[in-house]
Amino acid sequence: MPIGNVKFFNTDKGYGFISNEDGSGDSFVHITAVERAGMATLNKDQRVSYELETGKNGKTSAVNLQAA
Repeated sequence: MPIGNVKFFNTDKGYGFISNEDGSGDSFVHITAVERAGMATLNKDQRVSYELETGKNGKTSAVNLQAA
């Protein structure tokens, strides 16, 4: 399960990015994944663990978020 820090999250727009701590790049995160994790928002530099999932559109996003 990758671990990273929240690089950016905008609650109004409903998305953000998590920077993977292994340097493999940023992962998109949608507000629905945040809400499913029981969180209202993500804060800049917050450390989280997550899984990557490829959606129907072929794009990868972070899901199953947990505070790390």
